[in-house]
Amino acid sequence: MVGGMKRTIRGMPAVLVLCLASRLVAGGDRFPAKGGDIEITPLLHASVQVEYAGKVIQVDPWSFGDLSLARPADLILISDDVGHHLDAKAIQRLRKPGAPVIMPASGKAQVPDGIVLGNGESTTAASIRVESIAAYDIKPGAPEHPMGEANGYVVTLGDKRVYFAGVTECVPEVKALKNIDIAFMPMNIPQERMTPAAVAECVKVLKPAVVYVYHYDQDFASHAIKGPLQPRWIAPGLSVAQSLQVFKDALKGTATEVRLGRWYP
Repeated sequence: MVGGMKRTIRGMPAVLVLCLASRLVAGGDRFPAKGGDIEITPLLHASVQVEYAGKVIQVDPWSFGDLSLARPADLILISDDVGHHLDAKAIQRLRKPGAPVIMPASGKAQVPDGIVLGNGESTTAASIRVESIAAYDIKPGAPEHPMGEANGYVVTLGDKRVYFAGVTECVPEVKALKNIDIAFMPMNIPQERMTPAAVAECVKVLKPAVVYVYHYDQDFASHAIKGPLQPRWIAPGLSVAQSLQVFKDALKGTATEVRLGRWYP
């Protein structure tokens, strides 16, 4: 391999960086909405870029990926305070002057001028309606995601409601959501909580028109900086690829379209 596969971006092989950049060059998925199309570009792991009516929303931007082609944000949403959700360097890189950053209270120390939105609260920021949805575990055990410490979000863009679940099980606050058009759901995270079958059952309750699964390769998130990536069985008896297929198969025959975004190189 040329140059012994030269390393860039905090240890990521250059070829992987190029893969990440190519996704942004190609553009995202488009969905019609009142006031203009919604364009969604999966970035990396839990990072999503959303464009609508001249506004850019960045969700959980992470500077481990190549942000050089990501667009400056009018609004940033942060779901949790760990590094691949709240990355102060990525926020600084992508935040337009004065752009609001909405986050749980746990992020305030890292972004002092961020707007804290508690579970169940809502606000309008950058002329966009944002609702904070509880994100937490039911099943005990590490990694812990206690009630009240993290957020999911519903944003209203024209006549469409887009849900970013963050890291959560299918808790009552999630099941209570109505009229979701596009949903981003975590899978296999926390491990053995949101298995492919569990996520599929949650999606059947929400009934979005389109669902993306994201934040599903925790092995990538844990070891991306440490060197070569190795495949791992992340659900009982299933690889990453098999988990995705099981999830997709479970939603066959429903009205929900499954989108398998390119979240990882």
